[in-house]
Amino acid sequence: MTDESAPDAVAPADAPPGSGGRHPLRFAFGTLTVLPVRMGRWDREAARTGMACAPVVGLVVGLAAATAGGGLLVLGSGVLLAAVAAAAVPAVLTRGLHLDGLADTADGLGSGKSAKDALRIMKQSDIGPFGVLTLVFVLFAQITALSGRYADGWAEGAVAATVAAVTARGAMTLACRQGVPSARRDGLGSVVAGSLPASTAWALTVLTVLTAALGGALFGPYAAVHHALAALAGLAGAELLLRRCRTRFGGVTGDVFGALAETAATTTLVMLAIG
Repeated sequence: MTDESAPDAVAPADAPPGSGGRHPLRFAFGTLTVLPVRMGRWDREAARTGMACAPVVGLVVGLAAATAGGGLLVLGSGVLLAAVAAAAVPAVLTRGLHLDGLADTADGLGSGKSAKDALRIMKQSDIGPFGVLTLVFVLFAQITALSGRYADGWAEGAVAATVAAVTARGAMTLACRQGVPSARRDGLGSVVAGSLPASTAWALTVLTVLTAALGGALFGPYAAVHHALAALAGLAGAELLLRRCRTRFGGVTGDVFGALAETAATTTLVMLAIG
């Protein structure tokens, strides 16, 4: 989910006009995945309903990741390969845009430049040293945490992958609340930033945490609490990054949304691996 790719990846020219607001799932899946979804409008109205459905996209992406990892584990691949597959599927289904957004955001934050220059750096196609290091550590953390969960069983790994994906998209929904400005006048960030009423965004955040608790409840009451706290930690980590980006860039961009998703997912997985 980046500004550079938004026009091509999000708004097909042959989409039927006026259908975006009536089909929020089309906007959500068309924006947040590479699935062949025919979209309609790509505007504030469509964003308001579409981004409210982002956790649903996370559920689908998470189940796909869980299927890949669990399938390999059942076939005897070992926990490490299963974890790699579970981490790779979300990247494939998003064409790597969230990881690209994470790298660009890291380069912007680490540049030490003014907000204008930092945004220019983020929009460049290359990835700098801050971005490379961030990607290495984040992917290593995700794979290590997932391998630990798969070591406990295929079901534990599957739930962890799913909860992380739902939490990642829940963080994006929360970042779309009113009062969070866009750092640019164009691009994906300008369309979705501030599109959701704050009460709706927070209600969906609570629903995201409850979904995580429901997944953990498959393994008992303690696990339900553990998974809920892991989701809360993921959302809190993304919120801290959001506040830093608002201070540093003056608002959010498509790159920042991708960074929020990866931050939330990674933090959630790390917390699930603890305890």
